[in-house]
Amino acid sequence: MTGAGAGAEAAAVLRRPTRLFGGYVFDLDGTLYLGDHLLPGAAQTVATVRRHAARVAFLTNKPLERPAAYAAKLRDLGIPAEAEDVVSSTDALLRYLREWAPTARILSIGEPLIADLLREAGFATLPLDQPERADLVVVSWDRTFDYAKLLAAFRAVRNGARLVATNPDPFCPTPDGDLPDCAAMLAAIEASSGARAEAVVGKPSPHMAATLLERLHLAPEDTLLVGDRLLTDVRMAQEAGMFSALVLTGATGPDALLRSPVTPDYVLGSIAEILPQTHEAS
Repeated sequence: MTGAGAGAEAAAVLRRPTRLFGGYVFDLDGTLYLGDHLLPGAAQTVATVRRHAARVAFLTNKPLERPAAYAAKLRDLGIPAEAEDVVSSTDALLRYLREWAPTARILSIGEPLIADLLREAGFATLPLDQPERADLVVVSWDRTFDYAKLLAAFRAVRNGARLVATNPDPFCPTPDGDLPDCAAMLAAIEASSGARAEAVVGKPSPHMAATLLERLHLAPEDTLLVGDRLLTDVRMAQEAGMFSALVLTGATGPDALLRSPVTPDYVLGSIAEILPQTHEAS
């Protein structure tokens, strides 16, 4: 649907909040920015939320950068942020491993950052040529994924290693076109080994929600999660007891919303509508 029809369809589903929350969680791409461009009203909205003494966090499933890099990008775009303000699927991964596999020898199937983060957190990592020693295989989005990595993971899992993944996304949209994401690597390992991951820790998992709420130090019912995806952002908020707001500036349009069984608490035409009209960004 295009033109006036699309505008009417969008207007019919819009529902903005009528209250303020103690904490606001903002998804990044599609919510605050698209690629390297800030979305209209994003910086002013975050600033207004902070002026009302609300706690703010930023959320991403993308495991290719450290939280400090996402914070630096936000600052470059005009939104003040520090590394501790950003919660990523790698944070959820480390939290999960501390609880469920603190002494595991880990085979990392991912880009170098994942192995670096594991070692910095005190976990023992193994080279690809020692899969038989692995207690656990960690799978992440890996743009260098190849047969050697598939074979190492296959042998580790067939030898009894557990399987954990960072995020469930099948692809990641980019300005140059979609790219296969973590779920593609995980599917290859699961299909060949016959095993299934015991946890996929990124959103919408409870592991990601718990990591986020621990960072905010807030009850879920006083937290609003704002994102552009129904099956990750909105679903995680609902399952964790948070309020949810879907923005129509990213992956989800009004037609997809109307067909979905997942219903957000609020639907916004842009991030600038996240505040009640009496507290609009300025």
